[in-house]
Amino acid sequence: MDGDLLVGETAGGQRGDLAFAAGEGVQKDFGIEGALPFVALSVAPPLLSGTWALMRESLLAGKASRTEKQVVAFGVSLANRCPFCVEAHTLLLHAGGNTLLADTVARGGEPADPAHRRLPAWSRDMRAAPPFPAREAPEFVGTALAFHFINRITSALPDETALSGGADVSELLGSEAGRALVRDVDSSPVPGERLPLLETEGEEPLWAAGTPIGTAFGALRTAAGLGAGLLSDEDAAFVRESVAGWDGVTPLPLTGGGLPDRADRPGVRLALLAARALYRITEEDVHARRVPPFTDHCLVQLIAFGAICAVERVEAGLLSVPGRV
Repeated sequence: MDGDLLVGETAGGQRGDLAFAAGEGVQKDFGIEGALPFVALSVAPPLLSGTWALMRESLLAGKASRTEKQVVAFGVSLANRCPFCVEAHTLLLHAGGNTLLADTVARGGEPADPAHRRLPAWSRDMRAAPPFPAREAPEFVGTALAFHFINRITSALPDETALSGGADVSELLGSEAGRALVRDVDSSPVPGERLPLLETEGEEPLWAAGTPIGTAFGALRTAAGLGAGLLSDEDAAFVRESVAGWDGVTPLPLTGGGLPDRADRPGVRLALLAARALYRITEEDVHARRVPPFTDHCLVQLIAFGAICAVERVEAGLLSVPGRV
């Protein structure tokens, strides 16, 4: 997308203040200044706060191993073919002192630790037996679903750039920004501390009921679902039905009746690609929908609608297996 989207077009007053506070919190808690998906989401503050809250509460806060949750986030991003997120999680593993693990997963190898070895397989198919105790399910499931959403936002940006800028990892971590990243990775955010910044609310999922993760997930699902209003009822139903009938793995064919033509139904096409084939979104797909009266805010909301449909499909697959969560 063009630079003006990445700058953001937030409204003034309280909403602008909340978006600024959320952006400050992302940098403080996540450790990466100007992280691409959160910059893009700044045009839609409820999406920004909901996405950040889910990632924060599941990946960064809590009692489960952050390294193991980072491996899950890496596995989801790799399966979704999101190069920016793959590089981000590789860097964060390095920053956490897990150099061998980071290098191993980055080259497609199998981690030596059996616990680490099982996590990528589970992240690719969450219907499998979970390789973590039931008490940690909200954190691991929340992390996986958060990055199913974030991957789709990031991949809708055709001009996404490498996080490291081509720098060597050791050189990057030795810089002032790198040392700050290491400090942030070692920190433990207080669970639920920033939930007051949420601008929406929604029903908590069964797998995280009564937790800050459940609150954050419900808020994000509500905020992202608002994007359906940018389509006709018929088109929104078409997207939902297509995603509901998907196995969660098989790529969406680029020809045939499953994917509408860009010229005829650009909004449906973009939402479906975001949901079922995020790595196939092109700049032409984005610009076909980015025309008046639709703003950058509308564009991000539409992509978020497709993304949350995919997240709900993955969640449904998980819940379809008794006893998995």
